[in-house]
Amino acid sequence: MRLAVLDVGSNTVHLLMVDAHRGAHPKPRSSDKDQLRLAEYLDAGGALTKGGVRALVESVHKARDSARAAGCDDLLAFATSALRDATNSAEVLAVVHDETGIALEVLPGEDEARYTFLAVRRWFGWSAGRLLALDIGGGSLEMAVGRDEMPEEAASLPLGAGRLTRDWFRVDPPVRTEIDRLREKVEADLAPVAGRLRIAGDPDRAVGTSKTFRSLARLAGAAPSSEGPRAPRSLSAVGLAQLTSFISRMSSGDLAELEGVSPSRAHQLVAGAVVAQAAMGALGVSELDICPWALREGVILRRFDMLDAGEDRSAQEAGPGLGPLTSYRARWSG
Repeated sequence: MRLAVLDVGSNTVHLLMVDAHRGAHPKPRSSDKDQLRLAEYLDAGGALTKGGVRALVESVHKARDSARAAGCDDLLAFATSALRDATNSAEVLAVVHDETGIALEVLPGEDEARYTFLAVRRWFGWSAGRLLALDIGGGSLEMAVGRDEMPEEAASLPLGAGRLTRDWFRVDPPVRTEIDRLREKVEADLAPVAGRLRIAGDPDRAVGTSKTFRSLARLAGAAPSSEGPRAPRSLSAVGLAQLTSFISRMSSGDLAELEGVSPSRAHQLVAGAVVAQAAMGALGVSELDICPWALREGVILRRFDMLDAGEDRSAQEAGPGLGPLTSYRARWSG
């Protein structure tokens, strides 16, 4: 079947379409990104502005039409921290549904961590042993640890690279005092959660996902994207410390010219590096392997698990913490 996943994040609205069948590796068909920067449409009170709602509706409408034109059998649509945090989230979701027919499902932060962990587990397999998965997004940081396909501990903190850049940096590049204050804040927020994850057991393999970790790893010397997703990539704590010191002196314009850095996200790379360094330190991690699969792939894998199990299984029967996202196969004729 052909499956579409629509991910409404803090930075992008990302439509991923894959072809797959039972027991097969999902084969990407297309990946389209709309650099919406939805979080930047939040007003001082935390509500999504009218302009933001209109931009979101247009982006979802375009994605829906693309999935329909591509002959997708199924569409799963979800939103993460930007809409999770918006004070008018319910009203925004209602408008999107009324105008596009798509009912965006807002993922709780811990579910976001669980879906990502599932993708990491499937990528590295059982031989990886106990896994620790870290994902730095635009609005939040997700962490999960465990030996099975569902983590024993999962957590989400509002420590996304975009959020922290907006809240803590006033100049570009940020001054040393801003970076130091941010580091203190991130370390304080991480401490109790990291303690809980460490009690669950030391990982046999620690993994980083997301564009932030991929960019940091590339700048630290990891293989370029041209070598394909299966090229081994890693990021060491020592390399990250050296890199953070280097990039913190650069403007976002200069960072955007470096290979592996997206121009649309260059301005938030320093905050992302601070979070990555603090998380690795709090969790006692000296090196991260970089995984090309993350949240969207986890959603796809869970959907196929549900199809294998039968559509009538309940969320409780499907496994702890993760039920199926809403399917839209019946809506293409609307």
